[in-house]
Amino acid sequence: MRVSFTVNGRRHEADDVWEGESLLFVLRERLGLPGSKNACEQGECGSCTVRLDGEVVCACLVAAGQAQGREVRTVEGLADGAGPPGGLAPIQQAFVDAGAVQCGFCTPGLLVTADALLERQPSPSDADIREALSGNLCRCTGYEKILDAVRLAAARSAAGAAPTAPGPEAPPAPRSEPEPGE
Repeated sequence: MRVSFTVNGRRHEADDVWEGESLLFVLRERLGLPGSKNACEQGECGSCTVRLDGEVVCACLVAAGQAQGREVRTVEGLADGAGPPGGLAPIQQAFVDAGAVQCGFCTPGLLVTADALLERQPSPSDADIREALSGNLCRCTGYEKILDAVRLAAARSAAGAAPTAPGPEAPPAPRSEPEPGE
């Protein structure tokens, strides 16, 4: 069967999709989007997390045909329009800045889940963050740095601060009035 759907804002078609083929397989193998990881194939680890029409789902549990005519957002699409051109999305930059990335296997699912949380709840409590991320397993970080990253992204968003990025510092803004004593 042919499946037509939108992935990260772009229309895609996948031909000869088997009825039982997962959305995860189609994303990774047919569309060349390897960000969502294939780990448990049972919806237990969260490594394959994507958004389907805005809802967080485990792509390993969604039959590809269920995506027909729908919108899928993967980790590859997080930065599209969210950060500086060619840069990272705010949640991605926060993960880097907080040291929340270790082996990287769980990171895509955590990023997609955290991004969805912050979209619906810009100032989550620690309990909210823990609940939202409860379906994502990480064997490397011990979770504290992941929680720090979500807190950092929320704080930056609340302050209206742009995420920091490596590179040269921006020049100081021009002054509109002279400093006292000038």
